[in-house]
Order: sequence, then structure tokens, then C-alpha cells
Amino acid sequence: MSRRRPLILTAEQEAYLLDVRDHEPRPYLRERAAALLKVASGMSAHAVALHGLLKPRDPDTVYAWIDGFLREGVLRPRPPCRRPFSPSGSGARGRPRAAAPAAPPGGGPRPLAP
Repeated sequence: MSRRRPLILTAEQEAYLLDVRDHEPRPYLRERAAALLKVASGMSAHAVALHGLLKPRDPDTVYAWIDGFLREGVLRPRPPCRRPFSPSGSGARGRPRAAAPAAPPGGGPRPLAP
């Protein structure tokens, strides 16, 4: 059987987590702060993961949150996943967009693209 991993917080860490839980605009950081506070209050991380949050989580996820908080000292937001999608393909990974054909000298309609 595995040993319990207690989370002992300083007064500053507890105040920080309470502030994040109560005032952070990003819901996933509020959830992480709430989970860490429950583990610090004596609940096991396994019980918090399965029954202590709005949505059940994998216990390894809560353990990873604990490890990250102990390593960093703060809850780090996720990095942005990628830049916005462009269907024109004009991004760095797509091929360059072809220039639109020029209008003929008489101001008539543009020729159709091949």
C-alpha cells in the first residue's frame, strides 16, 4: 500500500491559494487551488481527485498538481496551445498565398483564376 503524501503549506502559500481559488478568472486554476487546499486540510489526494472536485479527475493529475506547486511555489497557467487557425494557409507553416490577379487596364472585370 502506498504512503500518504501530506501537503504542508506556509501561511503565505495558503493565503495565495485562497486568493487564487476565490478570485482567479481562469476556472482550471481555481480548481487546482481548491484541490491543493483540500489536500493540505487532510484529505488524501486520491479522495480529492475522485470525490472532492466538481468533476472526478485521475488521481495522478492531482499528484502532478501537488508536485508542480511544490516545485514552482505558484500555480502556473498553461501555455497557449497554438496560434489561431487560418484557412488561407498564409501562416508560417502554410504555403504563401498567391497574389490576386491584377485588373486589366480598362477597369473591366478581373480574369478568372486558373
